[in-house]
Amino acid sequence: MDINEILSKVDHTLLKQTAVWEEIKSICDDGIKYKTASVCIPSSFVKRAKDYAGDKVKICTVIGFPNGYSTTAVKIFETKDAVNNGADEIDMVINIGELKAKNYNTVLEEIREIKSACEDKILKVIIETCMLTKDEKIKMCQLVTEAKADFIKTSTGFGGEGAVFDDIRLFAENVGSDVKIKAAGGITSIADAEKFIELGADRLGTSRIVKIAKEEKLC
Repeated sequence: MDINEILSKVDHTLLKQTAVWEEIKSICDDGIKYKTASVCIPSSFVKRAKDYAGDKVKICTVIGFPNGYSTTAVKIFETKDAVNNGADEIDMVINIGELKAKNYNTVLEEIREIKSACEDKILKVIIETCMLTKDEKIKMCQLVTEAKADFIKTSTGFGGEGAVFDDIRLFAENVGSDVKIKAAGGITSIADAEKFIELGADRLGTSRIVKIAKEEKLC
């Protein structure tokens, strides 16, 4: 698979707590140079990143991150604030406790409300696969489809484990035809990236692939 095709599916990501503007600026520069799908950054940097990068790269940020247990009202406020500051894409974390309690309508309605708050922006729903049973993952495929979100996403990268191949297979078998898949975390090589894409991932949440492309001068 051509490296440029892989990079076009990468959400070039920097979400560590210690991130500073110079690092975010560098992520934006990389995203522009390597034509990544987006740069995924903390919400506090969205406005500066949008002012800096303009429309040269999509700006993605995270909502209810990383634990997902903020109230729906807080998540909606975060979403509207991010969109007003220039975010093009929103990655939200579900309330995992509500899912495990089988309060499925609560989870569904939260996703719907955040999708509405996104206006015309892309919404990706992070379900934190490493904390879920197979049945819970399947249920989330159904809820994300019903809520009409744009993507289902595996992981925050802060939950202990990132994306695994079996989860992407499971998503591909259970999400609706209008829902795309994002594999995030645990993508450490070009071979990994290719495999996730072959299994059905349309996006990859990682910083590693850009780093490899730079170090090995692949493009």
